[in-house]
Amino acid sequence: MTQADSPVALSDYVRGEVEDWLARYPVDQKQSAVLGALRALQHEDGYLKTEKMDAVAAYLDMPPIAVYEVASFYSMFVLKPVGRHTLAVCTNLSCMLCGADKIVEHLEHKLGIGLGESTPDGKFFLKREEECLAGCCGAPMMQVNHDYEENLTIEKVDRILEALD
Repeated sequence: MTQADSPVALSDYVRGEVEDWLARYPVDQKQSAVLGALRALQHEDGYLKTEKMDAVAAYLDMPPIAVYEVASFYSMFVLKPVGRHTLAVCTNLSCMLCGADKIVEHLEHKLGIGLGESTPDGKFFLKREEECLAGCCGAPMMQVNHDYEENLTIEKVDRILEALD
């Protein structure tokens, strides 16, 4: 399938992101842009829709299954609709030793949801475990949408949640 054959067209934003990534790799390595393409899709829609992953596959001359494999492998991607704001608490060793378990417990209690769930109002999605967010020096930490929040306390978490619309 080619991009012209795809029933769903990629937005200008997604095509621009893909082209930016394609410029970084040899012409015969188009599949190298798949992570950037999926990130752009998720940024645009909040999750990865199958028909848009198919469009990425066509754009990058990849079999759709290869795109699905990437999307389902990485924890940063979600394949179903979730809350508007994604909260991912790092639960690796450094963060856990600094109290990440208490942060997760507080979020679950405050939001009334468990890991991997969205709030009923669709405002928050608390990702399952995030093995490492590479911010050990600021432990405990979490990623809120695309931003890192470090040196968390219960009070700081509450302020972060209150600041989100």
